[in-house]
Amino acid sequence: MTFAQALKCRECGREYELKPIFSCEFCFGPLEVAYDYDGIRGAMTRDSIERGPTSLWRYAELLPCDPQYKVDLGTGYTPLIKADRLAKAIGLDTLWIKNDTVNPTWSFKDRVVSVAIAKAREFGFQAMACASTGNLANSVAAHAAGAGMDCYVFIPDDLEQGKVVGSAIYDPTLVMVRGSYDDVNRLCTELSMSRPWAFVNINVRPYYAEGSRTLGYEIAEQLGWRAPDHIVAPMASGSMYTKIWKGLQEFHKVGLIDAPKTRMSGAQAEGCSPITTAYEKHTLNFVPQKPNTIARSLAIGNPADGYYALKQMEETNGGAEMVNDDEIVQGIKLLAETEGIFAETAGGVTIGCLKKLVASGFIRRDEETVAIISGGGLKTVEAVADKVTEPLRVPANASAFDEALSQRQGVLAGARA
Repeated sequence: MTFAQALKCRECGREYELKPIFSCEFCFGPLEVAYDYDGIRGAMTRDSIERGPTSLWRYAELLPCDPQYKVDLGTGYTPLIKADRLAKAIGLDTLWIKNDTVNPTWSFKDRVVSVAIAKAREFGFQAMACASTGNLANSVAAHAAGAGMDCYVFIPDDLEQGKVVGSAIYDPTLVMVRGSYDDVNRLCTELSMSRPWAFVNINVRPYYAEGSRTLGYEIAEQLGWRAPDHIVAPMASGSMYTKIWKGLQEFHKVGLIDAPKTRMSGAQAEGCSPITTAYEKHTLNFVPQKPNTIARSLAIGNPADGYYALKQMEETNGGAEMVNDDEIVQGIKLLAETEGIFAETAGGVTIGCLKKLVASGFIRRDEETVAIISGGGLKTVEAVADKVTEPLRVPANASAFDEALSQRQGVLAGARA
């Protein structure tokens, strides 16, 4: 059973049956799932959610797929961590980290893929496919393996080794395409027209995108059934950023929280920042960019939801910031050293941008803020491998260790001076 009613064009409002389609036949606008919120309100309570599974399936009534088709690897209900040491370091009173590095394939993409594969199986597809910057490929390959389905994942040929191996281990048909993610996406869009495969971010994209709403649900529930003052999230296509806000609004629609007043801010890398660049120019019309950044998981130069992300910044009085590669590495290290969380480069972007938004005064000290950490750092060790402190190398005796430690501490003291 699902409370999803139709697909609705985000531009002209025309409605379509719940089928594997992604664009309006009239105006070519993107399609989004529409729900029976009155029905959900009658079927879902705080108590029923709290008694549900410790995964995103605790919110099944708000998902666009029949749960009987789910492939449950344990995705979602990830920790919301009070980050006091990081808050002090950057100048906030209250900061929370939404730690999606602990999902089954170590990124938030497990949320969207959990929903997409359930809907694909409901539609009767026998094979899964995707265009990916790495994390999505990992998740699609894992979920397809768990379902016993064929799998085809397409990635740019310059991805980090951790993400390549993180897909290959599940034995999909792995295709490395010479070019950027936008080139990969164009190829997959063409293939989706002639292959009977569920391309999670193309022909089943309206359902896939809904998985990110669960971040908003979880944040509100974990804060004691309320929305925070501010959320900072990384932006690639812009979809996750917009769906978090949609999730908070939906929780209000079905009577679970008060009306959210959360300000939504987005984070991008300087080397691929079409949304932030448009925000800084006070326009809703972004210009596609050719990516050049170590944050490859955010390297989408022509973001599908860029316009809607910019509209949301305007609607929520939010903003956007960008950081360079050095600031990304600094963000990764700062989060690790203060809170014990090793994030991939997208997490470095989020923390780096959060730090700049606080320093500029855009985020006030007294705003309760949540930062979204979307993926684990072992996927992108290349970004920081030569930036961490070298280990001490000593013979197996105490005096040698004491001497080496003394020398190290002397060097550090001199550097601080």
